[in-house]
Amino acid sequence: MLPGIRPVPKPTTPSVKATNWADTHEVFNQVAPLAGHNLYAADTALCQAVQYNGGHWAEDDLQRYGEVCGRPEMIQRGFDANEFPPTFEPHDRVGNRVDLVRYHPAYHQLMQLALSEGLHSSPWTDPKPGAHVARAAKYYLHCQLEAGHGCPVTMTFAAVPSIRLAPALAEEWLPKITNRGYDPSNRPHTEKTAVTIGMGMTEKQGGSDVRANTTTATPLGDGCYELVGHKWFTSAPMCDAFLMLARTDAGLSCFLVPRWRPDGSKNPVQIQRLKNKAGNVSNASSEIELRGALGWLVGEEGRGINAIIEMVAVTRFDCMIGSAGGQRQAVAQAIHHASQRSAFGKRLIDQPLMQNVLADLQLEVEGSVALTMRMARAFDHPEKEHERMLMRLGAAVGKYWICKRTPHHAYEAMECLGGNGVIEDFITARLYRDAPINAIWEGSGNIQALDVLRAAAKMPATIDHWFDELADSTGADPLLDRWILSLKNQLADSDQIEFRARQLADQLALAMQAHLLIQGSSSAVAEAFIASRLSARGAHSTGTLPKGLDVATLIERGNPQGNL
Repeated sequence: MLPGIRPVPKPTTPSVKATNWADTHEVFNQVAPLAGHNLYAADTALCQAVQYNGGHWAEDDLQRYGEVCGRPEMIQRGFDANEFPPTFEPHDRVGNRVDLVRYHPAYHQLMQLALSEGLHSSPWTDPKPGAHVARAAKYYLHCQLEAGHGCPVTMTFAAVPSIRLAPALAEEWLPKITNRGYDPSNRPHTEKTAVTIGMGMTEKQGGSDVRANTTTATPLGDGCYELVGHKWFTSAPMCDAFLMLARTDAGLSCFLVPRWRPDGSKNPVQIQRLKNKAGNVSNASSEIELRGALGWLVGEEGRGINAIIEMVAVTRFDCMIGSAGGQRQAVAQAIHHASQRSAFGKRLIDQPLMQNVLADLQLEVEGSVALTMRMARAFDHPEKEHERMLMRLGAAVGKYWICKRTPHHAYEAMECLGGNGVIEDFITARLYRDAPINAIWEGSGNIQALDVLRAAAKMPATIDHWFDELADSTGADPLLDRWILSLKNQLADSDQIEFRARQLADQLALAMQAHLLIQGSSSAVAEAFIASRLSARGAHSTGTLPKGLDVATLIERGNPQGNL
């Protein structure tokens, strides 16, 4: 034995059981994931809006699909599609140019689900009163699973009115566009029975100012053109064809550009790279160059904006649906969490200040759903001037307001979950990242607000019909009456009207939402909305509802799982 080293004592059996150091604590007061619920049955605002706007005949189908969208495996697909984003392969292994984007299987599963349900086509293939209302409600449920893959679904849906402007193209393409199938294979459209359509409008130098586009189109004869130029944002580059703007001698024109030529050769639509986006990550957005790409004219040469506006109006409407659906999912998560989590001796949902926040979040959903579904009803009746005028103004007003409100709404709902809310394992983090996309896509806030002024100037009847609609609520609430009178006066004042465009769009949206909620079936919702949104309190943050409102009813309407 070395000096100074004591022998190690032999182990002895302790008289009490040893502590298991691996068990540091018991996990409790954490909330199980929200799953296994019916997204439609639990959404009172949506159910009532569908009934009010003529979609009652779709009730059974919506109940069915609400259950489908609440299944745990469906929710997991949304997480997987975002955890494993698309990747770009410009060439095959021996150097051939392929411009291939690969997606996780979950993305394709979500696409298959959406297209099999007719979210890209049902109002076109089965037009009838309430068709757009039913489709909007179903899409609102579907987009709560995952937002990114909705981009090609929307573009395929929205392409139909534009492609109809070219009868020969429509005859060949529309049966495949509206087919309830999904074929993601990388092969020519001539070999497929189902296709998807994308769009490429913006260029580096112009953005929303498409009149600054420099891409050129040279006629080749037989209605074919050769396109040379670039597109700064082309979403879903694995679509089978794209609507694009390019210049001819007659001016800016619209073209359908296939990914493959009819002879089976690759059309030179070359992807330069995929965008590294903050949100919408499951969907590939790309930069492309057109190196003599084949394209077919859509509409009249030189009138490309008129042709593409048919598509843009529909995509803006879908932005409203998607953002409203995002708001709904955010509220459902917040209420679910607050009903299961305790702090300071009682459940969060039983604490007055949290009730104020949750009720305020639900109020935003109520207004968004009411406005979106009313515009869906307008979409269902293009033969009526009143509905056409409402849709012309409402697509811009609704896209501006609902999409603009969603990012802050997502943040407030995320905050209800505390630190967990910002973790990617929780859907609230994704909702927050995705929220700005719809506000920016298809024209950001300024573009929409200025389009409201443009519509009012070129078609004054749009404003007249807006106020005709509001007149049905005259006398129902003095705050709304004063709001509408003030709005009329401000619209009549042309001084610095562009400077005030956002303010006018705000007020148009709030007036319509308040009116629609008055016409709805819940006086508690209408009273709270008007008291909080149309009062003279000025700007206010979420969770500052005035006293005396029925917050319990509001929270119950947003509860995703029955009684609290």
